[in-house]
Amino acid sequence: MGGFGKKSKPLPAISTASLPDIVFMLLFFFMVTTVLRETNIMVEQSFPSASQLQKLEEKSLTTYIFIGPPTKKLMAKFGKEPKIQVDDVFIESKDIPKFVVQERVKLGEGKKDGLIVSLKMHRDIKVGVVTDVKLKLRESEARNILYAARGGQ
Repeated sequence: MGGFGKKSKPLPAISTASLPDIVFMLLFFFMVTTVLRETNIMVEQSFPSASQLQKLEEKSLTTYIFIGPPTKKLMAKFGKEPKIQVDDVFIESKDIPKFVVQERVKLGEGKKDGLIVSLKMHRDIKVGVVTDVKLKLRESEARNILYAARGGQ
């Protein structure tokens, strides 16, 4: 009865013929689901320099407010006065609480309190415009404020 043993057969090779199809399906999936939207900056940016900087850790909780004079292309239409830009539109300081509410809704229920507002200002902006923005942010309970700057002196 010794002839009934199990014979070992070599394992068949794994077919890689469908591998390119799978790779392209994944590629198309990520191309369709990824959002590559950037904000068109419509104000001039020349950040002040700072000596002690910290890197922003959680960018998903951050929203940006740009303050500065309109770019040279838009100066004929909007004038030389400093403007406040959020997303792709100019707003007045009185509209900031509405903007903060919209941003909190985008974050979702669990992260509403972690909203960080980053102010990206031109270095020659008058303090009055910045103070107006900060007061409106305070009214809307957005107290985590960052100031963008470039390194070096």
